[in-house]
Amino acid sequence: MVETGNHHQHPPAPAAAGPPPVPSMATSMGRPWPPAEQLHHLQYCIHSNPSWHETVVLAFQHYIVMLGTTVLIANTLVTPMGGDAEDKARVIQTILFMSGINTLLQTLIGTRLPTVMGVSFAYVLPVLSIIRDYNDGQFPSEKQRFRHTMRTVQGSLIISSFVNIIIGYGQAWGNLIRIFSPIIVVPVVTLTSLGLFLRGFPLLANCVEIGLPMLILLIVSQQYLRHLLKRIQMILERYALLVCLALIWAFAAILTVSGAYNNVSVATKLSCRTDRSFLMSAAPWISIPYPFQWGTPIFRASHVFGMFGAAIVASAESTGVFFAASRLAGATAPPAHVVSRSVGLQGVGVLLEGIFGSISGNTASVENVGLLGLTRIGSRRVVQISTGFMIFFAIFGKFGAFFASIPLPIFAGVYCILLGIVAAVGISFIQFTDTNSMRNMYVIGVSLFLSLSIAQYFISNTTRAGYGPVRTAGGWFNDILNTIFASAPFVAIILATVLDNTLEARHAIDERGIPWWKPFQRRNGDSRNEEFYSFPLRVGEYIPTRFL
Repeated sequence: MVETGNHHQHPPAPAAAGPPPVPSMATSMGRPWPPAEQLHHLQYCIHSNPSWHETVVLAFQHYIVMLGTTVLIANTLVTPMGGDAEDKARVIQTILFMSGINTLLQTLIGTRLPTVMGVSFAYVLPVLSIIRDYNDGQFPSEKQRFRHTMRTVQGSLIISSFVNIIIGYGQAWGNLIRIFSPIIVVPVVTLTSLGLFLRGFPLLANCVEIGLPMLILLIVSQQYLRHLLKRIQMILERYALLVCLALIWAFAAILTVSGAYNNVSVATKLSCRTDRSFLMSAAPWISIPYPFQWGTPIFRASHVFGMFGAAIVASAESTGVFFAASRLAGATAPPAHVVSRSVGLQGVGVLLEGIFGSISGNTASVENVGLLGLTRIGSRRVVQISTGFMIFFAIFGKFGAFFASIPLPIFAGVYCILLGIVAAVGISFIQFTDTNSMRNMYVIGVSLFLSLSIAQYFISNTTRAGYGPVRTAGGWFNDILNTIFASAPFVAIILATVLDNTLEARHAIDERGIPWWKPFQRRNGDSRNEEFYSFPLRVGEYIPTRFL
């Protein structure tokens, strides 16, 4: 080839200066809020405690909030089992007693977060399956059918509890949590709340004349009046729920006594009247739940396998609640090993519930975590003191039955607020990620919508007898799938985990918020982990490290 005379390379000419960068519209209009690990305006965090008299009142408020779900699940299951008002009173007493014990255990040697352990509705479908099998007239009386059904529920709970114990203390659940990111936590926590929308306005609408006033009065008094009435501002901030509930309960009693519900349907009477539960007359003055109170547990393989799905779903629900509680208590996100050991301890709680004869397994209460946000008090001690009220009212049945007679639409008005707070806490985790990333929007959006849509499909296509969309020849197989896919949080864990860890996961480390998230998920990744989640009184020295 022939060389040209222009083989000399001249330096490139300087690039022409482009237009000046356009200033951010958000910056020009005001300072944007940076991400914050702790929520603003929390008055008491996990380690700080109100005065003792305030602690007692706040603890009683937690007891009242968890009571609504307790009564709701007893109403749902006891009557189809063949039980009467006396049986329902004993079931409620047992649930309260076990909730007190399980909550105390979780706050001491579980997550140590201020979470109340209440009953889980994930166990309803497997229990309904047991009811169907004993609903063929093979018992001479309804009383015997109820006791036989309860004994079968006991046996199924005892065996299914080992699912939680194995995946929890075996660190299988912890290994799942380790591949979480804030992108996954957003739909899981949010749907832990939104998945319970049937406990909100649909339940309130069963008696609008008392449910809607409760909702409106709580919003007005707790959010607006406290700014106008400065002298009682603190009372309205912390105790508005109790004040409003007492007023609306008295209003419902006046409507009942005045005959407003004399000529209405039976369903309306059950929802609105304050004297239709018959718990006051049926409950004993003093009764202590004891092991195998319904008789020797009955173990049937088909029923046991059916409850395995409920055990896994309850673990998923609790996981979302634990992450929400950590934000509202001013703590760091719980490390993977802490969540795993709490799931294992939850299994121990289910085992105890099976022994003592509860009607359902336990899970972390979403509504009680919402109460942390409503009162802005995330103190662990408050929740621990609330266990005293649960155990006290479980033993002294007449007093417990008095509060259990509060109409459920009043509780529904409260839940509309509390569940909404938890949903907002779930959304707040998105601040630790790139909120302008289309990849993140895709993962969160698809996980939120599809999880809620799938769960709603399974719920709306499930009959009162417990038959779900999956109807194969294997009843236990049906129960597992219908229970799992009727849970929005569990479906969200599946979808969000798969999408977030397969869609450009390695190239989107920073976008997913992994640098912020990872230190909290390791045992010694953040110095505050030990402060918030270590065992009290050197208990950890006596427990093998692999179980912590």
